[in-house]
Parts: sequence; structure tokens; C-alpha cells
Amino acid sequence: MLFLAALLVNLSAWGAEVARVAVEDKLRFGDTELVLNGAGLRTKLVFKVYVAALYAQQRSASADGIINGAGPRRMALHMLREMSADTLFNALKEGLQPNVTEAEMASLAAPLEKMAAIFKAVGTAKEGDSIVLDFAADGVAVGVNGEAKGRVEGGTFGRALLRVWLGEHPVDAGLKKALLGE
Repeated sequence: MLFLAALLVNLSAWGAEVARVAVEDKLRFGDTELVLNGAGLRTKLVFKVYVAALYAQQRSASADGIINGAGPRRMALHMLREMSADTLFNALKEGLQPNVTEAEMASLAAPLEKMAAIFKAVGTAKEGDSIVLDFAADGVAVGVNGEAKGRVEGGTFGRALLRVWLGEHPVDAGLKKALLGE
């Protein structure tokens, strides 16, 4: 009976399971508690690429509210397949392009260059790796498997990057719905 109670307590810490990946219901971002807004599977063609989980200070079904929110947010990606740094970065860049104007894309050149350098330093993302993008008012921090890898300054870049998943033209419409809790 005690074992069953312990098991139930441990399971209550998880908010969802997507593609056999357990997703936490809550997590800490510095001094702030974030809650799971939604989680889903990113597929490309027939391939499962990663499980994405979006965290915010409070749940919201509004993509604009999350993109333009002032508080911290986290996009956690659990890799389901191996991807080179170039492939992963190019996928993010391709997801960004239809969601920003040409002028915005030009203004993001320096932050994108910094993000590319961070990804290159990380190297290949292996199946099972966890990549986190922590969005704050002043930039985006990148972590892999619990280790900080770099930071890209600028709130504008963070808002633009969130559009990859939550913009008008997301990389995966089904994933967007899942991230917004639909």
C-alpha cells in the first residue's frame, strides 16, 4: 500500500505523456514556478522528431499572449531522433521565416548568428537529449541535458523564435494546438 501511495505521488508530478515521454506539470525558472501550458509531438513527414513542452507562468490558449508575455517561458524539446546542429538550426530558421517580415528577419541576423554558434558548439543532438529554450524579457538561454550552453540577448529575438511553434504559420499546426492546450 505504501508503494502504491509513493507511486501515485511520483506520477502526480508529471503533467502528460507524449510519445512515451513523461512531461512535467510544473517546473522552476529561477525563482518563478512555471506550469505546463501544453505538450505535443513534432513530426516531419512520417518521422517523429521531438516532443515539445511549453511552460508559462499561467496557462493560456492565446498564442499572442504567450509570444508577447512579459514573464518567463520555456520550450523544452525531448529529441526522438538524432539531428546535427546544422539541421536543427536550419529547421528553426526555416520555421521562423514565414512568421516574420523580411525587415524583421534582417534585424534578427546577429541573434541568429549567435544561436547558430551555440548549436554548432553543442554539436549533434542525440535521441533522448533534452534541449531547453528559456525565454526571458531580455533574451533566450539554451540548455542541453541540464547544462547551460549559451544565451542570445534580445527580447525581440525570443518573441520571434516562439513564432516558430506558435506563429501564424507554425512548423506543425497540430503541435501548435497541443502547445496551446487544445
